[in-house]
Amino acid sequence: MQRDFKSLLDNTAYPALKRPRRRARWAGLAAGLTLFAAAGLLFTDTDADADANRGTADSALLENNLSGDARITLPLTLPGGITHEAIEATFAAESAASTEPEIDWQVETVRSGDSLARIFSRLRISPQQLDRLMRTGKDTAILKRIMPGQTLKFDVQDGELQQLVVEIDRLNTLHIQREGEDFGTRTATRELETRITNASGKISSSLFLAGMDAGLSDNLVMELAGIFGWDVDFALDIREGDHFTLLYEEKYLDGEKLRDGDILAAEFSNRGKTYRALRYTDASGRSDYYTPDGKSMRKAFIRTPVDFARISSRFGKRYHPTLKKRKNHHGVDYAAPRGTPIKAAGDGKIVHLGRKGGYGKTIIIQHGGKYSTLYAHMSNYNRKLRRGARVKQGQTIGYVGSTGRSTGPHLHYEFRVNGVHRNPLTVKLPTAAPIQAKYRADFLAKTRVLVSQLDMLTSTTVAANEHVE
Repeated sequence: MQRDFKSLLDNTAYPALKRPRRRARWAGLAAGLTLFAAAGLLFTDTDADADANRGTADSALLENNLSGDARITLPLTLPGGITHEAIEATFAAESAASTEPEIDWQVETVRSGDSLARIFSRLRISPQQLDRLMRTGKDTAILKRIMPGQTLKFDVQDGELQQLVVEIDRLNTLHIQREGEDFGTRTATRELETRITNASGKISSSLFLAGMDAGLSDNLVMELAGIFGWDVDFALDIREGDHFTLLYEEKYLDGEKLRDGDILAAEFSNRGKTYRALRYTDASGRSDYYTPDGKSMRKAFIRTPVDFARISSRFGKRYHPTLKKRKNHHGVDYAAPRGTPIKAAGDGKIVHLGRKGGYGKTIIIQHGGKYSTLYAHMSNYNRKLRRGARVKQGQTIGYVGSTGRSTGPHLHYEFRVNGVHRNPLTVKLPTAAPIQAKYRADFLAKTRVLVSQLDMLTSTTVAANEHVE
């Protein structure tokens, strides 16, 4: 496309340049175009004879252009391939954007007793459109459960719903848009910002109090106990002076912390012995905790099936409180409030669920051919479980009670190997499989920095504790 540079400088060929916010930018571009044109006219040939023959013509052409009597017809291209066509296309796009009408959103806040049908009626949108909307797909099912205080944005034109925006929660927003006679949906999800922080604590009375003093949430304390729960009995083994350090994630949105993330690395020192755990996610997406040399932190069985309970009776000979005589106690009793969840110690199949004499309400789980566990005196069972059902390690199977021969709410827990009762507190538990060989190199590479950070944090914590003492 050919343009008159004088017209360009006068803003007559591009009326949009008269807008104040674009004038400076395009005036500079016009000046650049003029310089390129002049360079093209004055230095097109270095041959002396050609210069002599063209000099008069070029001077006349330039003089005529500046006087407005002629137009420069040379096609000019700016560095980077920017042409007049590109300039005009930019103007067209900006002009279209500036003339696009803004959506006149109608914002509705859900009132008590409101339904989507009632809101549609207030906005004079036909029930037929609501019916078509709700038939769009499973994404719109959430509209059946709108809550008071929730905000919905409607784009309605001539009684026809064009768009509907529903904030599902702070992270997810449902967008519904008309597509002919029907509607299409998409869900926009905001990404949380992940920050990594750390905490350390020293136990004087309990892990929960030490965790609270360190600024940890109850969920993080429970997760910490779960990581080390195969090696440390938090009902029996905790001692004053035990200490812990952990690196963990915090999730933020718009600068505000929403929740805690995963524990990435942790160290727990109990009775002079130190345990370390590192979180690793393999290529299949499976995440678990391992020792620094790649052994699984998990065992085939949880040491304690009730969180933070008090041991009220140990394994072995004891005076039976209801039979009033000395008798072998084939398990461990964990005193806990009625209704406290009881977890399956390991993966297995339920072979008994129901009353069993003095045990009261009881569940027995078979773990392969060698191991079995028994849970007695329950107040109730997990209603989803039946005899023959498969359960996972850590799954809630029932709740603490005092059914059967019992003087108070507690869990009676037995651990059997080939049918023989073994002390659940001291029996050597089989370990879970270590990290797979094909992931070992990747695990060592990715966890090296976590180990270094733990080293630094624990050395700082130890130095601080020694200074306090």
